[in-house]
Amino acid sequence: MPDVIGIRFKDCGKIYDFEANGSGAEFKKGDCVVVESDLGLSIGSVIIERRTVDTSARELSKVLRKATEDDFKQKQDNEAFEKEAKDYCIERIMARGLPMKFVFAESTLDKKRIVFYFTADGRIDFRELVKDLAAKFKTRIEMRQIGVRDEAKIVGGFGMCGRELCCRTFLTSFEPISIKMAKQQELVLNMSKLSGICGRLMCCLSYEIPDESARIQPKDNTRVMEENTPLEDETEVADLTLRDAVVETISRHTETPPPAPQSATPASSDKPQTETAKENATGQKQETGQEQRKRKRWHWRKFHKK
Repeated sequence: MPDVIGIRFKDCGKIYDFEANGSGAEFKKGDCVVVESDLGLSIGSVIIERRTVDTSARELSKVLRKATEDDFKQKQDNEAFEKEAKDYCIERIMARGLPMKFVFAESTLDKKRIVFYFTADGRIDFRELVKDLAAKFKTRIEMRQIGVRDEAKIVGGFGMCGRELCCRTFLTSFEPISIKMAKQQELVLNMSKLSGICGRLMCCLSYEIPDESARIQPKDNTRVMEENTPLEDETEVADLTLRDAVVETISRHTETPPPAPQSATPASSDKPQTETAKENATGQKQETGQEQRKRKRWHWRKFHKK
């Protein structure tokens, strides 16, 4: 069972496991070490301290030693060498008219290999470019095509929120982002506002989406409150009962009142008459006036006949 430690080579980069059995030194979190990676000798920082694992899916590279002052000086000299390689690579790209965008160059600690990172829309035939670079620097040349999100992570910048890019500060990997996340948050579907400087959907769209796997269980007091609250079925039954009671009450009050008896006692003068009583009194007065006119007319006809 080998002892491994987790090492990171770049800020917010992935953490890789390296075997620490053969070094014979104690590595603490934050120490800079020299490791033998697939590309060559590199300097990394310890993120996860020594631990024991049962088996590994792949053969682990070994940690050689802790980084010394000579290693840091060599790394500083490599920065000037990488800048020279960058300028020459950009010159040859423009001279050959290749449809590619150069991002940056990286060399190993022993200068046995230089890796050139670039972005392009499709496949690029860069064989002639590799020949020019190999003839210039007399070392092994490797070309790697990366995506626009990786380019933004390497170059850096500021988002529309005014803060430094999330992929540059704390994101170690890129999760898939979809327009469905913006629809769930009821955002304006304007691609110019939903896209970052890389031209893709912003990573922060996934921050407000709940993660079902990481849901936290409620505390005891929260659970007691949830038990006191009615369930969905009980709530529906209560709503139906209340609705039926309201309908019954309304129908009871809206029934047709029975007709008033003919020999109704007049209302006392002390109490104010309602609108219905006033209408009835007005109708009685009108009927009395009509009867008087008929009586007068009958008397007049009777008088003239005589």
